[in-house]
Amino acid sequence: MTAIPLIIAFVLGAAVVVGYVLVLVGMRQEDRRMRLGDLPPSKAAGLARRVTGCHVRG
Repeated sequence: MTAIPLIIAFVLGAAVVVGYVLVLVGMRQEDRRMRLGDLPPSKAAGLARRVTGCHVRG
């Protein structure tokens, strides 16, 4: 019996774990960017415009 299936399973498992961690890190970065309270009004309006596609005048 060879160890090839075990090695393949380990490599695929490691790839899944690395992908999961990268997605979590990316989601945290996006959450940090999406906080409107920390931004000046002009940047907050620009972010809202990019997210919704609506132009708000005020």
